[in-house]
Amino acid sequence: MTSKDSPSFKPKRKPLLRRLAYGGAIVGVWGVIAGIVLIAYLSLDMPDLENLPAAGSQDTAVVVKAVNGATLVRRGPIYGDWISFDQTPTALVDAFVSIEDRSFFTHDGIDSKGLLRAVWSNLRAGGVRAGGSTITQQLAKNLFLSNERTIKRKAQELLMALWLEQKFTKEQILTLYLNRVYFGGGAYGIDAASRKFFGHSATSLSIAESAVLAGLVKAPSRLAPHINPDGAWERGRVVLAAMQTTGKLSAAAKQKISEQPPALRRPAAGRNVRFFTDWVETEARRLAPDLRGKSLIIFTTLDPSVQRAATLAVGRALDGEGKRNGASEAALVAIDHDGAVRAMVGGRDYAKSQYNRATQAKRQPGSAFKLFTYLAALEAGIKPMDRYVDAPTNVEDWAPKNYSGQFNGEMSAQEAFARSINTIAVQISEEIGREKAAAVARRLGIKTAISNVPSLPLGTEEVRLLELAGSYASVANGGHLAQPYSIVEITTLEGEVIFRRRPSSPRSVLRSDTVEDITSMLTSVVKWGSGKNAALARPAAGKSGTSQDSRDAVFAGFTSDMTAAVWVGNDNGAPMKNVTGGGMPARIWRDFMTEAHASVPVRPLLADAALYASAAQQQFFDDPAPTTLAEKSEKKKKRGFFSRLFGGS
Repeated sequence: MTSKDSPSFKPKRKPLLRRLAYGGAIVGVWGVIAGIVLIAYLSLDMPDLENLPAAGSQDTAVVVKAVNGATLVRRGPIYGDWISFDQTPTALVDAFVSIEDRSFFTHDGIDSKGLLRAVWSNLRAGGVRAGGSTITQQLAKNLFLSNERTIKRKAQELLMALWLEQKFTKEQILTLYLNRVYFGGGAYGIDAASRKFFGHSATSLSIAESAVLAGLVKAPSRLAPHINPDGAWERGRVVLAAMQTTGKLSAAAKQKISEQPPALRRPAAGRNVRFFTDWVETEARRLAPDLRGKSLIIFTTLDPSVQRAATLAVGRALDGEGKRNGASEAALVAIDHDGAVRAMVGGRDYAKSQYNRATQAKRQPGSAFKLFTYLAALEAGIKPMDRYVDAPTNVEDWAPKNYSGQFNGEMSAQEAFARSINTIAVQISEEIGREKAAAVARRLGIKTAISNVPSLPLGTEEVRLLELAGSYASVANGGHLAQPYSIVEITTLEGEVIFRRRPSSPRSVLRSDTVEDITSMLTSVVKWGSGKNAALARPAAGKSGTSQDSRDAVFAGFTSDMTAAVWVGNDNGAPMKNVTGGGMPARIWRDFMTEAHASVPVRPLLADAALYASAAQQQFFDDPAPTTLAEKSEKKKKRGFFSRLFGGS
């Protein structure tokens, strides 16, 4: 008998297959255990899958209204009707499946090939960059998860997708998805998006409209048609190509549809009204700081018809003169004579630049600033017919020059103002003391810093266009401060009043004789001076301004009913090709004012000056502000003109 300690002893070896099976079982058991542990870990902070949260339920809404009640913009969640699968246009289903998840109707919630491609892309990128998400996974993320790009969140998304596929049919999943997905502009779901962008229910979406909506979910904030119509349609054409690839569109149909983008719903006041509404929201936070977490309605002063006229006038000029003369941007502000802003164009295209050149930009107004120098001169006793000599002038080793480069000899102060003679403006400034012009500017609402430099009357100090418009309106109303404002009232969605503009008596900032003289001088600018291009078929007054090398060109002026200021230039300060304030800006002003006054009776300038003066002297507004619409209506009847002019909503 052989001992196992004997050198000749050899233990028996298990067959190879048994050893592999045994090892596989061990690995399988531990794999199952690891999987259970992983699922348990991922489930620790998983949401309740049985209770679907409301889309955008944590968001607050802000609705901005025009003076006529039209909605200018709505930020925050917007919902339409629930659209069942049977009501959903086939073209919309085809568009979404073609661009988002071509194997949607065959997979079990996870597209293995797409997932592997995403994993490979992420490994190469060194982080989570590609998702490879199916529509079911997107629904899981939209319903329950954040947009955080982590491996844990992705794993949870996969688990939820599998759960959704077990709980719902494909039609139910797609219906949930289409009624929950975000399309930009605050629109959740296909019906809200269809109504916002196309003006009708989702049940009647065309193929082109369906392609646009399907393309938005990739980047809704960037591609939303109300902000970026060109980008939305470019993406829509990608969707049409995908529909052709999947056999949902013929080549001929795809080609024909691609040639004509769908008509977008026309906003109440045009796309560029967002310059105004952004400013309004900033003003709302200033007027009522404690607004966090509240959904609001902001009632404003903007008139949609006046706003459209402003947008069209600016657009036409930039597309024509602007292209020829190197002017890429413009801004326009129109206000009532009490300061209520009726129109605001902050730039050429809000979609490309949200920088508001009417409220944020500080630019040189050129000779439009002479208003303040000549007002100070009139207050100091100088008369419009006083004589001065246009000749070489020196102040502190600086010699101002006229735009023409020539000197014209003796003339009246009024003629010098009308023809925008720089030498005489500087002579007058030095005669009265340049600090007086700066004081008048501040008195009339200019808030930017103003230095008492010799070139002050030539507009070398920078101002905001909105403040310049307010200053001219202070002349237009007979000499009463016209601080621009945009908000009449702020309420919650439930009607709780958070802020209401309180009516107040006008505050006099100029003597009536000074106003009459400067108005006569401003009228001469338009009739036969440097602002002839702004002449209207009604009384008008204004002043042009051009900065050095034509970097800025401005025209500001008024009629009996409205004041407007226009700026033209380039954001980088590049010189334009001989663009002056009396040229392109004056023509924009004229075109805008002509359309804005289309149905307004012709009246003389300063027609309301006596009424403003009377209101300034009497206490019409001692009673509390009305708190209901009925009270507002009754008090408006009682106050008549004054309620409409100074505080009525």
